[in-house]
Amino acid sequence: MKRDLYETLGVQKNADEKELKSAFRKLAMKYHPDRNPGDQEAEKSFKEINQAYETLKDPQKRAAYDRYGHAAFEQGGMGAGFGNGFAGGGASGFSDIFEDIFGEMMGGRQRRSSGGRERGADLRYNMEITLEEAFSGKTAQIRVPTSVTCDVCTGSGAKPGTSPKTCATCQGSGRIRAAQGFFSIERTCPTCGGRGQTITDPCTKCHGQGRVTEERTLSVNIPTGIEDGTRIRLSGEGEAGLRGGPAGDLYIFLSVKPHEFYQRDGADLYCSVPISMTTATLGGKFDVTTLDGTKSRVTVPEGTQAGKQFRLKGKGMPVLRSNQTGDLYIQIQIETPQKLTKRQRELLQEFEQISSKENNPQSTGFFSRMKDFFDTLSE
Repeated sequence: MKRDLYETLGVQKNADEKELKSAFRKLAMKYHPDRNPGDQEAEKSFKEINQAYETLKDPQKRAAYDRYGHAAFEQGGMGAGFGNGFAGGGASGFSDIFEDIFGEMMGGRQRRSSGGRERGADLRYNMEITLEEAFSGKTAQIRVPTSVTCDVCTGSGAKPGTSPKTCATCQGSGRIRAAQGFFSIERTCPTCGGRGQTITDPCTKCHGQGRVTEERTLSVNIPTGIEDGTRIRLSGEGEAGLRGGPAGDLYIFLSVKPHEFYQRDGADLYCSVPISMTTATLGGKFDVTTLDGTKSRVTVPEGTQAGKQFRLKGKGMPVLRSNQTGDLYIQIQIETPQKLTKRQRELLQEFEQISSKENNPQSTGFFSRMKDFFDTLSE
């Protein structure tokens, strides 16, 4: 007695198409001959679940089976031949299922566009710009060596007046099937290399490739506020496709040169400015030139210490695709006098003699706290 098809797949009679396919996938993986070499029972089970799936996935066959059972496919019924090989077209029908279910294991089917056309490769171009250019933006002209569509054959690869011919081996599909046991394996056609066409009289300029190498000049828009490491994509500006296929894309990778005075952190800028000891002590003013070319004045109050930061609001970098702007931070470095004259040394020594703790509160307090700390440890 033949086994019930729903029972063979392990599903209920009201199972939908998704449930049927999921059940078949699991069982086919379990009983596939490649996973069970030499196991006759596994091969038998594999055939049974395939036959069950072939019938139940077809709405008409499933309706007939639900009404008449296995009798619907016997003695010339609509599914005649069910018991001999594979339903729905024999081995070729099973091959379609095999590709559908197991193709994912191999990365899916390989598809090519009609006429053997293939998409061109993407290209990369490294561009270095200055911080000033990142601040203000620019339009740059670049020269890119790349493959372009052949102007003689207009990308067909065939000599003018001729045209590619359909491959006689694969009949234009680019793939051929080889039967192995009860299933078939598909592979790339060795004659046309998977393109589906052959060229008997190739173009003399591109030698049948449909493209030639040339150097092109392109205009690239660098927006204001762009950051180091940003990637700009120019669609369709990459390598031309084979035999008239679509072109790839061009990716421009930007790097920003280190600046002599400014360091960048996002939209903010930092600048270390040295000032004299007397300016830090008595106070003063100095001007800094910002990236927009203007000057900003910084007022140094009396008694400014090293490391003090002054914030210039809105003097940093513009934020990409925004109306916002970062800030500029000026960090003070106090320069110690060098190469003193005799008179300068005398004046400093005199200043040291008349100085008090109030003139140097940080150093005085620091050494006092250090002494107390270690005195406590020694007790």
